Amino acid sequence: MSDSNTTDFTNPSTFILLGVPGLEAAHVWISIPFCAMYVIVILGNFTILFIVNMELSLHVPMYDFLCMLAVTDLVISTSVVPKMLSIFWFNSREIDFSACLTQMYVIHCFTLMESGIFVAMAFDRFVAICDPLRHSSILTNPMVGKIGLAVVLRSSILVLPYPFLARRWPYCRTNIIHHSYCEHMAMVKLACADIRISSYYSLSMALLVTGLDVFFIAVSYTQILRAIFSLPTKDARLKTLGTCSSHLFVILAFYIPGLFSFITHRFGHNVPLHFHILMANEYLLVPPMLNPIIYGVRTKQIRDRLLRLFTYK
Repeated sequence: MSDSNTTDFTNPSTFILLGVPGLEAAHVWISIPFCAMYVIVILGNFTILFIVNMELSLHVPMYDFLCMLAVTDLVISTSVVPKMLSIFWFNSREIDFSACLTQMYVIHCFTLMESGIFVAMAFDRFVAICDPLRHSSILTNPMVGKIGLAVVLRSSILVLPYPFLARRWPYCRTNIIHHSYCEHMAMVKLACADIRISSYYSLSMALLVTGLDVFFIAVSYTQILRAIFSLPTKDARLKTLGTCSSHLFVILAFYIPGLFSFITHRFGHNVPLHFHILMANEYLLVPPMLNPIIYGVRTKQIRDRLLRLFTYK
């Protein structure tokens, strides 16, 4: 493999991913938890899809959104982990320029999609708890389909400028990406051009789009908590609060590392690079691992169906 650091090129044919810079000697050890998490993601999310598909009583909006979340989690993790493990295990660091752009688009598109699904799930819980008598008339199957389509179209269209702009920039400094996957800002920072358009667009996406998602989720759960504390019995309050708190934990596990990664790229010059990369990887792996556990296993209907599946004689 030739050293591309000093080569003059406009668009390199390949980029080189360093994995976790500064911790190359520990790559094999780092791969163990990542591989274990990926196995849990695959097994957990496919189990959710299988059970919901087999159990007709689960064909309701809450589980439709859960299946959307499971598919999104499978795509996000599979777009990152196989290449990451090939870096850790086989030192296979090269990635084709077009493949890098594709990976960038898939990661950002489906993480934005996941954010939209969290909003939809928060709205579903809001209606179910705060206005239960109208839940079935508001969240009909056609409405769920329209919400899902809107989430997909929003993400696909809004993320499209990322690879389009990244392809336009000349990369005449280096083709070495100090990351374990093709993250948008990590890649465009290599360009020897004014990348303010990419930077400002990424900033507006984070503040306006994701910020609005967080706002709507916060409003929904604020109303949900108010409704919970007005329930007549302590047992009902504790049961509903326990469910909502686990949902909020998953949502925070998704947004906080993403916010950390976003801030670090722009202002965190004193944050160790290896810590930033590990947090960015956690952002793409831990939520997909937790989602089937929190939303699935802790949901009585899925838990009961899963137990029947394993205890069937």
